[in-house]
Amino acid sequence: MKLQIAIDGKTYELDVEVIEEDPVPRPLSYLPPYGPSSTLRSLQDPPPPVAGYASAPIETPVDEAHVCRSPIAGVVVGVNVQLGQTLQQDDPIMVLEAMKMETNVTASGAGTIKAIKVAVGDGVKVNQVLVEFE
Repeated sequence: MKLQIAIDGKTYELDVEVIEEDPVPRPLSYLPPYGPSSTLRSLQDPPPPVAGYASAPIETPVDEAHVCRSPIAGVVVGVNVQLGQTLQQDDPIMVLEAMKMETNVTASGAGTIKAIKVAVGDGVKVNQVLVEFE
């Protein structure tokens, strides 16, 4: 079978060999929604819930001067602080492990531990709140 195609104004003639022809046309495996069953929604509307999936918890805003966030994604292998403990700048808070390397997380300033948001064995994401200070 010969075909002609045009690319950038130039015409090319191609010889194409058809190996097998499908005698029965196959229906499309996916048809986009059409008709009265399809609906449009505003971008301001929240997405509809998906059955079987719990929604992710929404983090409340925190004062960045009073939190310690994870510098890496990893697993908590050690927590060096307790609730109510007073810390100075650069005191060790916890140890995270990623790719078989340990990272020490230290206090960015002085304060008292108000809440510890993770425990040993927890997986953490980058910028996840680990500890809150007072």
